[in-house]
Amino acid sequence: MEERKTSNLGPRTDALPALAAESFRMTDAAELRAPLRSTHAPRILLLYGSLRERSFSRLVVEESARLLQALGAEVKVFNPTGLPLVDDTSVNHPKVKELRELTLWSEGMVWCSPERHGAMTGVMKTQIDWLPLSEGAIRPTQGKTLAVMQVCGGSQSFNAVNQMRILGRWMRMLTIPNQSSVAKAFMEFGDDNRMKPSSYYDRIVDVMEELVKFTLLTRDVSPYLVDRYSERKETAAELSKRVNQASI
Repeated sequence: MEERKTSNLGPRTDALPALAAESFRMTDAAELRAPLRSTHAPRILLLYGSLRERSFSRLVVEESARLLQALGAEVKVFNPTGLPLVDDTSVNHPKVKELRELTLWSEGMVWCSPERHGAMTGVMKTQIDWLPLSEGAIRPTQGKTLAVMQVCGGSQSFNAVNQMRILGRWMRMLTIPNQSSVAKAFMEFGDDNRMKPSSYYDRIVDVMEELVKFTLLTRDVSPYLVDRYSERKETAAELSKRVNQASI
């Protein structure tokens, strides 16, 4: 029997008449192995979705921050108190500027919201809506890692984390596979506001471990991971006009 030879098509574009050949790129495995690896601690921004004095989403975020620090990350927690509604003020508002600067600083994020009326809270959505989608032709959120979590007042649900996954994908973030949903959160914390040992706590440890791993794995190659053919076809002016969308 004649041995079948492997076909090496290579970067053939002649059979693809709809393709803009000058903007087409073969995948380069070498680009996924950054020659210069960052040595600083992973930078993780944590957001929570409640302004209550004893906010369980904040308590989960504080536990997560401690775990991230134990895993070698540098963490910052944004306090949403005083953050205005989107379009109610300009990006020069002090709380908006603080959030946007933290976004630019971060390499990964944690979003944790209570579930209210089957959805994330308005406080959580307002923070996400204020995240800068563009700086010129650049999307500051794209390529950053993201972990999503929620707390529930009753039985376990996943509505809020599912919504946040959709938002993370839309903002071109690398949302990790694992997630956490803490049922009856009021029963999971002691009088000292520390989380009790439980399977819910163990899952949060899992999520933070995974977030740090994915951040270390992708932060130096994220520009290549999110590089797109369709955007290489556009001029810088066209791209800036499209991603800014000032009219909406």
